[in-house]
Amino acid sequence: MRRKTRQIFVGDVAIGGDAPISIQSMTNTKTSDLEGTVKQILALEEAGCDIVRFAVNSEEDAKTIPEIKKRIHIPTIADIQFNYQLALYAIEYGADGLRINPGNIGEKWKVKEVVDAAKEAGISIRVGVNSGSVHQEYIEKYHGVNVDSLCYSALDEVRILESLGFSDIKVSIKSSDVNQSIEVNRKFASMTDYPLHLGITEAGNKEQGLIKSSVGIGSLLHDGIGDTIRISLTDDPCREVEAGKILLRTLGLRKEGVEIISCPTCARTDIDLIPLVNEAQEAFKSYKKPLKIAIMGCPVNGPGEAKEADFGISGGKGKGIIFSKGKIIRTVEEENLLKALLEEMERY
Repeated sequence: MRRKTRQIFVGDVAIGGDAPISIQSMTNTKTSDLEGTVKQILALEEAGCDIVRFAVNSEEDAKTIPEIKKRIHIPTIADIQFNYQLALYAIEYGADGLRINPGNIGEKWKVKEVVDAAKEAGISIRVGVNSGSVHQEYIEKYHGVNVDSLCYSALDEVRILESLGFSDIKVSIKSSDVNQSIEVNRKFASMTDYPLHLGITEAGNKEQGLIKSSVGIGSLLHDGIGDTIRISLTDDPCREVEAGKILLRTLGLRKEGVEIISCPTCARTDIDLIPLVNEAQEAFKSYKKPLKIAIMGCPVNGPGEAKEADFGISGGKGKGIIFSKGKIIRTVEEENLLKALLEEMERY
């Protein structure tokens, strides 16, 4: 059962409560590069991103926000490091949310100015910690960076905002250690009702990062913990979104899009299955309709084993069959299998 949390908004996207779990990513362009930033955000939208975050490192970055928002269709979060004035600029120029840690921006009057501006603009704030930003007092108290020091550091950030009468908060507690990330989010979830943003920080490239993020984020989502996610990869940000969609769909938390099931190949495989599956994965990326597509290497793993698939391919020697719900539709040459599958899906 999913954890009950309060609900906040980033633009028109609800987070927490009974809202669907949203997928986030972050641009890697210079935010002041309007054309490059917009191009990347539009690609993220096409991949299925719900909320986009970008760094605001200067007033020039902040001044670009209105023009960015005119040309995109998803809410924006301004990521601020240390400088409270940049947070004020981001709010002034129309960011839909902030990512900022009160403990990093100095005196309480600076935090109050940001909170007052956020209240007036009606925007939410994400706070939290990662394994590199744990408060020193908790490192000393709990003898290092661990579940307790991470948890209570994050709680401190929340309490600062609460003391100023602000509660439109989501919290992110991340570690590059998967087990630590799982345990600290479980602990924090048991202590508050704030919505949680899940991720594994510095997870790595697309191979290592996907595995670490799937284990860490997936375990928490399976526990009913988590309200918005980012799969952080050292890769094209669109891959983060695509991976997030697959993860949510695998857990039954998002229905839209095509799920491809395919066999791992063996000596019975008589078609060139691996490139066929890769081509299909690319062809179906933008499909919104919830469909299960099977691409199987031989008749043994064809319509029988994959009979629940909406559509499928089963390979033979130099040719294959197209089937739907276990029933054979047609036989075609190997080089035309994907084309024929797409034709049958279009008819459907």
